[in-house]
Amino acid sequence: MKNLRLKAARAGKDLSQDQLATLCGVSRQTISAIEKGDYNPTINLCIAICKALDKTLDELFWE
Repeated sequence: MKNLRLKAARAGKDLSQDQLATLCGVSRQTISAIEKGDYNPTINLCIAICKALDKTLDELFWE
């Protein structure tokens, strides 16, 4: 399932996938795969993404 909330939060911070990936220590392809719903990130990566985007786990990853 696509993660449109992650994509919207990233766009709201005016970050590219590459910029967010750099902040989180992963590849751009990883961020792309998470947004497309092709990859289930670890809890540590979820937390890193949330910190980078100033969001909670619930706001980005809870259905």
